[in-house]
Amino acid sequence: MSIFIANADNTNPLKSAFNVLLLSILLAVMLWVSLTRVGVAFDFSFLPALRGRLIDGFLMTVYLSAASLVLSLIIGIISAVLQSSKILFLCYLSRFYVTIIRGTPLLVQIYLFYYIVGTAIGVDNRFISGVLILSVFEGAYIAEIIRGSLLSMDNTQLEAAKSVGFTKKQIITLVILPQLIARTLPALTGQFASIIKDSSLLSVIAMIEITQTMREISATNYQFFECYLLLGVLYLILTLPLSYVSKRLEKRFSYEN
Repeated sequence: MSIFIANADNTNPLKSAFNVLLLSILLAVMLWVSLTRVGVAFDFSFLPALRGRLIDGFLMTVYLSAASLVLSLIIGIISAVLQSSKILFLCYLSRFYVTIIRGTPLLVQIYLFYYIVGTAIGVDNRFISGVLILSVFEGAYIAEIIRGSLLSMDNTQLEAAKSVGFTKKQIITLVILPQLIARTLPALTGQFASIIKDSSLLSVIAMIEITQTMREISATNYQFFECYLLLGVLYLILTLPLSYVSKRLEKRFSYEN
């Protein structure tokens, strides 16, 4: 598998573009044949009249994902640090949080938080609830990304920095942070794509993001295939650039290369 990836990375750009075009044509033919066999004919004539709702739903997904990324990053950093804490209570609390969140489905967490925890603490704003739910969920995964990066650092570098007279602040800013950023940035970029996709589950609490918008539209015009095909395209518009950036960062910060 690694050999295949390496060969793909070293492929001539023109040859690579040709193969991508060939694959796209193949997929288009397969889709056309499938639609023809089941007798489905797409009709997107409803789009101009509903473009305002679609734009609002799309922007809500962007706002929701961006806010969740910032908050989940903060939660992840704090949790990763606490797992290395010498205070056992804080260490166990952080590990318990990561284990529970990573071990249960997001859909279950959405229902429990919104209808039980959120109601108990008085959080009834769907946007705030959505951001909190996504941030807590994604924060557990980000914590593991950061913790793994910290554990992968070579202690000899820290010892060398101390031997040449670096202060604690200099060790953190000049030795630890640059390596931590290089090792976590590609994975964090990929995690942001996961946040965007996971935000679709917030439609179960009537969060008016793009998935819920499509549900409401398809419930009135019964054009399910058109609505959900468009929904997939809109998510790809958000996630494909992030996937590309993630791969570029992986190559940029690859120590093996």
